[in-house]
Amino acid sequence: MLDADPYEFKKHVLAGFWRRFFASFIDGLLLGGVSGAIGFVVGIFLGVNPSMNTITNPDELQSLLRMQSTISCVLSSVGIILSWLYFAGFESSHYQGTPGKMIMGVIVTDVNGNRIGFGRATARYFGKLISASILYIGYIMAAFTQKKQALHDMIAGTLVIHES
Repeated sequence: MLDADPYEFKKHVLAGFWRRFFASFIDGLLLGGVSGAIGFVVGIFLGVNPSMNTITNPDELQSLLRMQSTISCVLSSVGIILSWLYFAGFESSHYQGTPGKMIMGVIVTDVNGNRIGFGRATARYFGKLISASILYIGYIMAAFTQKKQALHDMIAGTLVIHES
């Protein structure tokens, strides 16, 4: 429970907006680098097709474009699943945070300061989609709420704490 000071949680300080922002930025760089490398390799093997310049049959071209579209959808789905496993896995682990959060010295807890399980971490991850879909207002809320919770934290019943 929160002590008298609304910004204190037990012995820890609730993580502020900017600390959380930079943790998210670091995670984005890590995930973006890995995704970019995977996309580059897959693109080399599947996306670059020199024979495409010699295709004159419209049915063959349509078939090739359909195949590339399917591959793109599959890769996007795999990216979402890997991102979900990255965030939910790290936040429910004994680390209680992703590498970005670890670098910024923050952890994710439930409202009582306990480690969260994979289910709650999953709710938090998919809640981020809602936070982002409303012009990132769900994220910005962390700068203005008493417990420094973003919308996805409220949905999942979590806090982000700065460990000194």
